[in-house]
Amino acid sequence: MSDVHISARSRRPRPKVIRLSETAAARIRDIIAEADGRYQGVRVGVTNGGCAGMSYTMDYAEAPAPYDEIVEDNGVKIFIDAKAVLFLLGTEMDFIQEKFGARFVFNNPNQTSACGCGESVAITPVSENQS
Repeated sequence: MSDVHISARSRRPRPKVIRLSETAAARIRDIIAEADGRYQGVRVGVTNGGCAGMSYTMDYAEAPAPYDEIVEDNGVKIFIDAKAVLFLLGTEMDFIQEKFGARFVFNNPNQTSACGCGESVAITPVSENQS
């Protein structure tokens, strides 16, 4: 019987659920710095609602929830609800400044459409064999 050993280096790297643009990471780092240590990072997810079916959620995170996926990117911790992982896989979060305001945006390859007002989206989750 052969002794097969698979080292940690030979395994396929696990893809990050979400990435941050440097602009988004800088803005989040600024927000967290102004909170005097109260927040560890941000919590990102999706929720049902809106005319297209789903909306992105984002909030401050004081600590991880029991089943959160934790991603660290560009010096920022992102906590993702386990139920949202397959909807967000491959997403890049960016921060844009426009003439009348600034906002975070999600560039999600799983998003199939969005409503006209921009408040909700349709997202097809990644199947397990795609991840």
